Amino acid sequence: MQQFFSIVVARIRCAACRFALAATLAALASATPTQAQAQTTAPAVGTTAASPAQKTREVTDETGRTIRVPQTIHRVVSLAPSITETLYALGLQNELVGDTDYCDYPPDAQHKPKVGGAINPSLEAIAALHPDLVFVTKALNRLDTVRALATVNIPSYATDPHTVAEILSSTQHLADLLGVPDSGAAITRDLQQRLESTQQRLSHFPLRRVLFVVWPQPLISVGKKTFIADALLYAGATSIIDSSQDWPQVSLEEVVHQQPEFLVFAESHSSEAPPGIDSLANLPGWRVLDAVKGRHFALVSDAVNRPALRIVSAIESLAKQLHPEAYPEARGAEPDNVIPQEGLFLSQPLTALRSPEICLRGLTKTAIEQLSFTLESACSL
Repeated sequence: MQQFFSIVVARIRCAACRFALAATLAALASATPTQAQAQTTAPAVGTTAASPAQKTREVTDETGRTIRVPQTIHRVVSLAPSITETLYALGLQNELVGDTDYCDYPPDAQHKPKVGGAINPSLEAIAALHPDLVFVTKALNRLDTVRALATVNIPSYATDPHTVAEILSSTQHLADLLGVPDSGAAITRDLQQRLESTQQRLSHFPLRRVLFVVWPQPLISVGKKTFIADALLYAGATSIIDSSQDWPQVSLEEVVHQQPEFLVFAESHSSEAPPGIDSLANLPGWRVLDAVKGRHFALVSDAVNRPALRIVSAIESLAKQLHPEAYPEARGAEPDNVIPQEGLFLSQPLTALRSPEICLRGLTKTAIEQLSFTLESACSL
């Protein structure tokens, strides 16, 4: 009798399984094509969104992360102004389907769909653009952003240049990744030749000792391991600030002790710029600097604040201002370092991360007070 009941139970279970299978097949048959695709092809969290039929490849970004991307990348989103500039320089503006609120160069980039700020972009806005790949930078974007993108199966590629040479090599990496290696090679070769020409002109002149002013109050400059410090060297200058921090807060007393030959400022494109050099010259401490007394100021494009290709032009401009003797063909013109007091506006401060790539506009008193904290507590990849 017990054996009989065991056989009955087994048959009932098999019938139940067949019924469940039939119900599942019926549900799939009645679903819309979109619903059926969603039920059968939804990838697991943390995997790429590419379908099994789509060819993918494995690449390693500049932070050492390995990701999978489509074999051919057609749609990208940039979360850093420097990357946006680079994509345009490579002729890939049509592949750029979205960028951040701060991506303002070239001007056409301002018309791209916006996904918010670099620090806190909208995940929903990014996903709505259906990108094959999102570009981020280690120094500017947050690790939380990369992780959030992974949860919705959007791969991200991070750049991480720390020197001018690495800016050029990073450009070539992007060109290779996006299928335009020849364009990348031509651009980087031309820029390298311009850098070598500048170096040749300056080879017979000593380095100028300078203070690069990121923000005057509190006084913030650049550390030795930043791409800006490296750009100064290419321009025939060396920073008087010897700090292992990327963006150190500096004592004005120390600057007075060091007495830099030149003060270097990045031009601001903000309509709410801080006071001009005339006000700076009246501030305690600043007015005793020989560079202020002699009006030895150098003003360069805000491109120097971004690890992108325009930094080469900024280097050339700075070299001409610091070493006019190396450019005899320019003699007779007004010296570049003679700047009208009302015409010099100081560089805007850093973002909440460890890079001056994005200049905050309309800096408030609270933001100034928090600046030192945010520089040290920034999240990065």
